[in-house]
Amino acid sequence: MNIEENLKSMIEAKYGNVKNFSIKNDLPYTTVRSILERGVLNAKVENIIKMADGLGVKAEDLLRENPQPSVKSSIETIYNQLDAARQAKVYDFAKYQLKEQNKRPALTIVLNGYVSAGTGEWLDDSVKDEIEYTGEVPEHDFAVKVNGDSMIPLFDDGQVIFIKGTSEARDGQIIVCEINGEAFVKKLSGDRLVSLNKDYKDIHISETDDFKIFGVVIL
Repeated sequence: MNIEENLKSMIEAKYGNVKNFSIKNDLPYTTVRSILERGVLNAKVENIIKMADGLGVKAEDLLRENPQPSVKSSIETIYNQLDAARQAKVYDFAKYQLKEQNKRPALTIVLNGYVSAGTGEWLDDSVKDEIEYTGEVPEHDFAVKVNGDSMIPLFDDGQVIFIKGTSEARDGQIIVCEINGEAFVKKLSGDRLVSLNKDYKDIHISETDDFKIFGVVIL
């Protein structure tokens, strides 16, 4: 195909016909027909620019033997020909692609063990596991993984949490601690360790308990 044949094909693919193209781009129908018949090289520069803008290509592309519409223009052309249900599927797929594109690259982080959001377990500092993590990683002193559901909805079972190391904490803070050899992630409230999931009872800290705070959870 020559330049004019390619141009007409692009117009019909996006607008259906030359008349619709002329109307939507504020170009006289006779002018567009004349350009297609007499040749693009004989057209006024301002008309070539208008036609290129309407087709989503650069003006210089219209002077080539095989001008190609931009990807955006091609997608719009196809999208506008779909029924509403298929347009919704295209939209959902585009949102998914954007979400995938915006995902943070996986980072390798070191887990310093596991803490229970349920009945307690041992926190073994000597066990360090490396895992791939794709979420935001704040500045922290160590990271642990939560086991159990007693801190839902704040923390899910299996969630990685990041800790600022300290032996002191204020009421209301979420802490990683150990009581009588068992490690927990809980909310500190006076002399109690509180679960956010009301299915779990508070843990009372008595004077005889061996209680240590390892750090505060970074929220």
